[in-house]
Amino acid sequence: MTENKEFVESGIYGSNGLITFKDVIDLFIRWKKQLLYVAIASVVVSAIVSFLLTPKYKSTVIFYPTTNNSISNALLTDLSQRQKDPLEFGEEEEAEKALQILQSARLTERLVRNFNLMKHYKIDENSPLKNTILQKKIDNNISFSRTRYLSIKIDVLDEDPKKAADIANGVSNLYDTIKNEIQQEVAVPALAIMKRALQAKENEVNQIKADILKIGENGVTNYEEQSRALAEEIYKARSKGTQKQIDDLMAQQKELVSFGGQFTSLTETLQLELDKLSDLKAKYEKAEVDVKERLTNKFTVSSGSPAEQRSYPVRKLIVLFSLIGSVIISALFFAIYEKIKK
Repeated sequence: MTENKEFVESGIYGSNGLITFKDVIDLFIRWKKQLLYVAIASVVVSAIVSFLLTPKYKSTVIFYPTTNNSISNALLTDLSQRQKDPLEFGEEEEAEKALQILQSARLTERLVRNFNLMKHYKIDENSPLKNTILQKKIDNNISFSRTRYLSIKIDVLDEDPKKAADIANGVSNLYDTIKNEIQQEVAVPALAIMKRALQAKENEVNQIKADILKIGENGVTNYEEQSRALAEEIYKARSKGTQKQIDDLMAQQKELVSFGGQFTSLTETLQLELDKLSDLKAKYEKAEVDVKERLTNKFTVSSGSPAEQRSYPVRKLIVLFSLIGSVIISALFFAIYEKIKK
C-alpha cells in the first residue's frame, strides 16, 4: 500500500493504483523534450545504419510439381487403367515430396558446386567452420515454401539481382534433375531385372520350339490333323479289305500316338509361354522407356528474373521500428527514474 501511494504521489499511477492511458500521456508530456531528442537521434542513427547495410535483391520461382513418376505408366497405359494424368498438377503429397528434395543435402551440395557459393559468399575455405557458415548463409538467403495453392515457391536473396535470378532458376532446374536421378536409381536396376527375365523366358520358349521341331523330325507336325487323316485312311482301307495297307496305317497311327501326348503338351506349353513372353516384352519396353526418356517434373508458373528494386533492407521499417522502440524504452526509463527519485 505504501509503495502504491508513492507511485500515486509521483504521478506515475492513477488514484486507483493502476496505470491508465492518461498516466502514460502525462508521462510523455512531462518528458516531451527529452523524448523528442531521443526520437530525433533514433531516426538519424537508424537511417544511417540502414544506408550502411548492404542491399539485397529478391528473385522468386514458382512451380507446381507433377504427378507422374513413371513415364511408361503415364503414357503407355490405357486411359481406363491409368491412375494419374501426366498433365495434372501435383497436390499436397507431391508438394511435400518436392520440399524434401529441395531441402536435401544432395541438392545443396550441387548448388554450392554449380554456383561456387563458398567464393560467392566470401567464406574463408581454410576456416574450420566454413561449412557451418556456408549453411547459415544459404538458410538466410535461400528459402522454400508451399503456397496456399499447393505450388512451391523458391525465394533467393542476393546482393546481385542477376545472381539471385540465376540461383533461383538453378535451384528449380536442380530439383528436376535430382528427381530424375532418384527415379533412375530404381529404373535402371528394374530394367536389368526385366532384361534377365525376358532373356530367360526367350531361352525357355526356344527350348520348347526345339523339342517340337525334334518331334517333327519323326513325322509329327500336327497331331490332331494327322490323327484325323490316318483314321479316315484306315476306315477306307478296311472298307476295301486291303490288309497290308491297313497294317501300314495302323503302324503309322501307333507311332503317331507315341509322340502325340508329348507334342500336345509341348504345343500347349508353348502357347502359354508365348503369352508370358509377350507380357514380359511389354513390361521390358515400359522399363526401357523409363530409363531412356525424360519428362519434366514441374510446371513452372513463374521463372526467376533480376529484380529492379531491393528487397532488403526496408529502410522505412527500420527507421519506424527503431523510433517506436527507442521512445518506448526511454519512456520506461523516465518512469523508473521518477520512481527512484521519489
